[in-house]
Amino acid sequence: MTRLSVNINKIATLRNARGGQNPNVLQFALDAERFGAQGITVHPRPDERHITTQDCYDLHAHIQTEFNIEGYPDARYMQLISDLRPAQATLVPDPPGVLTSNAGWDCLGQAALLEPIIGELKNMGVRVSLFMETDLAQITKAKELGADRIELYTGPYADKYIQDPTAAVEPYRLAALHAQKLGLGINAGHDLSLENLAFLKASLVELHEVSIGHALICDALYLGIENTIQRYLYELREGA
Repeated sequence: MTRLSVNINKIATLRNARGGQNPNVLQFALDAERFGAQGITVHPRPDERHITTQDCYDLHAHIQTEFNIEGYPDARYMQLISDLRPAQATLVPDPPGVLTSNAGWDCLGQAALLEPIIGELKNMGVRVSLFMETDLAQITKAKELGADRIELYTGPYADKYIQDPTAAVEPYRLAALHAQKLGLGINAGHDLSLENLAFLKASLVELHEVSIGHALICDALYLGIENTIQRYLYELREGA
């Protein structure tokens, strides 16, 4: 069963628009768990435009499922991981000023940056996932650098899915096969939705986890969060 990790950044964005604690980020995370989410994902950016550093500490103290903290591995991020020791650290190549994560790591070109960071995180007992595109040489290098998993950046898949689902998923199918042969775990995230999730799941050799935020929160405006989470879990089961 592929695990559903709910990215709650958008809940924090809504809260921050007015200040205060409405909606309450921690309560939303606890409710998401209660409704079936198997993990909670956050991406605390330096400008704290959505999830704040304090949110991370508050969530870590209360959530019961897997906690996944995404981010660019600067000193601020590394200190946060050191303090909290979440189940997973997902390293994303989006330095300050980037609106959203829209590219994978260049492991071949940034090996000198990534290798000691991955080693440090693993010494903390934290599983390390690298946000990656489908280039097989880059995935091979991710394994050489010591990553435990990759998170396939599925933005291009979502963009092409409407026109040709089979062509859209083919690079991801090949990347997943390659990663599995290397012994890497496989996660996926970005622009996954109720429309394209089951087809992705059915097409990949093995998929450990999906991290979904934007589409899931948008669906919840119409369907309610409990119903929405159940629908995403259903799509993951249908793609088995």
